[in-house]
Amino acid sequence: MSTRFEWSALVLRLIAGLTFLIHGIDKFQMGLGNVAGFFGTMGLPAFIAYFVAFLELIGGIALILGLGTRLFSAVMVVIMAGAILTAKLSIGFLSGQAGAGYELDLALLAMTLSLAISGSSKYSLDGALFGKKNIA
Repeated sequence: MSTRFEWSALVLRLIAGLTFLIHGIDKFQMGLGNVAGFFGTMGLPAFIAYFVAFLELIGGIALILGLGTRLFSAVMVVIMAGAILTAKLSIGFLSGQAGAGYELDLALLAMTLSLAISGSSKYSLDGALFGKKNIA
């Protein structure tokens, strides 16, 4: 892959990873019980809130480190699609209310979809540990 592509994939990986890490930490700080209650108001099983919080936290760290980038990115695509379809689509792209619409979720979905397809091996643990590029 070209050097420019690798640098741009690294930027996507780091920003997406940092964003998911912070959102995962935020869910823990709010209290997972509160997050589970919010998921319940949307008709979702409470255990999904715990699953999402852990995946955002661990997946964010993994993306920052470049460990299993394609795999964790694919998981985040599913999480973002779920967030858009269950919680944000009815609010709108920008929302006129105090909360945000689905613009951030859509941007994160696009970033992680790109990483799931192409990977990112520049400054990655996958490359350092396994000597391979674009490991799933």
